[in-house]
Amino acid sequence: MFPNQPPAPAAPAGPPSAGRPALGLVTIGQAPRSDLRPDAEPLLPGVHLVEHGALDEDDFTHGTEAATRRELAPEPGEAPLVSRLRDGGSVVLGHRPLILRMQRAVARAEAEGAVATLLLCTGRFPAIHGARPVLFAEPLVQRAVTAIVGDAPVGLVCPHPDQVADVTRRWTELLPGSVTAAGADPYAPAEEAHRQIAEAARELADGGAAWLVLDCIGYTEQMRRTAARAAGRPVLLARSLAVRAAAEVVAAHP
Repeated sequence: MFPNQPPAPAAPAGPPSAGRPALGLVTIGQAPRSDLRPDAEPLLPGVHLVEHGALDEDDFTHGTEAATRRELAPEPGEAPLVSRLRDGGSVVLGHRPLILRMQRAVARAEAEGAVATLLLCTGRFPAIHGARPVLFAEPLVQRAVTAIVGDAPVGLVCPHPDQVADVTRRWTELLPGSVTAAGADPYAPAEEAHRQIAEAARELADGGAAWLVLDCIGYTEQMRRTAARAAGRPVLLARSLAVRAAAEVVAAHP
């Protein structure tokens, strides 16, 4: 489906960060992710965060925004990706336009001294190469959830209704228990986002889910609490599962 990507050239040593190891955070949208740092930083004590976005070099100003969105849009029939722009808005994306953009973002993070880079998306991508470890959020989250929930029924919350069938299929391949999914947009205005998340959480709990998973990096700790209150079920959060695993990789680095 995707062309093979050549290995990235070795990244130059980046500038030191007062002796702290650096973790690259690469979003499929634009950086910095002001919505992510408040949740990520407490999980990464002593770690310098280097943020870059696949769309940092794309122009979303008024005169070019429509053309940019068309260029990045998913192909017909493709399960879309959704991410955040620097101004707090969101964008619906296809996989293919992101590959080289993500590769360049990883190279920029390594040039700033990242000892490892975490790709902040729970979608599925072909290999993105780096001179240092490149961590994919999707397998980190999926394997952690699989280890935690056992054969219990799981309800997944994803950002876009057009993702529900794809998310259900991919998780059904992994989990022995039943899997259901519902959509709720984490990038909607705050009150509306929490309303959608509460509604999705109640729907999944009423359908028999014993565990819920907020399956997008855009969902926050506050949104986790909203889902847990609405559903009365334990809620696993993709961003914290991925960041905790990345913290272990950084800690392992000499």
